[in-house]
Amino acid sequence: MDVALSTLLSPIILFFALGMGAALLRSQMSVPEAFAKGLAIYLMMAIGLKGGVEMSKNPLTLDVILMLLAGVVLSFALPLIAYIFLRVTSKLSQTDAAATAAHYGSISIVTFVAATEAVKLSGLDSSGHMVAVAALMETPAIITALILAHRGQKREKPVAGSEQGELVREVALNASIVVLVGALIIGWIAGEEGTAQVSPFFVDLFQGVLCLFLLDIGLSAGRGLRQGWRQLSVATVGFGIYMPLVSAILASGIGFALGASAGDVALLITLAASASYIAVPAAMRLALPKANPSVYLTLSLGVTFPFNVTIGIPIYIFLATLVTG
Repeated sequence: MDVALSTLLSPIILFFALGMGAALLRSQMSVPEAFAKGLAIYLMMAIGLKGGVEMSKNPLTLDVILMLLAGVVLSFALPLIAYIFLRVTSKLSQTDAAATAAHYGSISIVTFVAATEAVKLSGLDSSGHMVAVAALMETPAIITALILAHRGQKREKPVAGSEQGELVREVALNASIVVLVGALIIGWIAGEEGTAQVSPFFVDLFQGVLCLFLLDIGLSAGRGLRQGWRQLSVATVGFGIYMPLVSAILASGIGFALGASAGDVALLITLAASASYIAVPAAMRLALPKANPSVYLTLSLGVTFPFNVTIGIPIYIFLATLVTG
């Protein structure tokens, strides 16, 4: 309960609530797009550098490799589970179900950052290599979703080779992946001493920038929820809440099997339970243009993201402490 209250009443969550409430009330509040993109780049650089520095302190052990593999396996498998749930419980087409499922196998870096801060507040320690796990979990879900979608598109024209190549390039060189992995490598190479000069910028200002970014995300989530809710049935909205919990239970079992620390398990659970709203939507627009953004964006950004950053993260931390003893 203490962890839940400290998370819900933290400035980052309250600023998110402010943005979402303002959008739902049709306020004219807005954050310039270029500024918002700059905030996103800053956050990914900061979390990547921090993770790289932490990784530089420890060797690449078997435990680390197993955790990286666990993240990849989860990212491949979760969209299949999500797709089955959507096809059984909702009236979504195969294309919409596959596109939506992809979001629930990939990750939300902002949810991960919020969870990192919540884990720290709860007194748990996490490893720097969890940033690498986050980076690896960005794209496998897209592959699974495309396989599922194309199974149901036998009558449609196949995607041309040039378009497939563009999709691969779009996914592999997505800005979030490039910045996150690049900063991780830089932090790993430079180490704690090498990054000391930039610590005042990337460490001291981190919390304030995160508040600004979550204010903008709250505005986007509120607008998406206001505009797209008519496209969603009760069963579909329910999926946006119970699917993260299903993913959390699976990830907690894997974390227990790996014998990881409570902090690392909490972050693995959060990554599995989060839903992408940056990398995957961009890929879906290119690969599955007939999929309805009002469905997958409203679910991931308007339903699952608010659920995770307010209620989900405390649950995931509790699960992690429960399975790790």
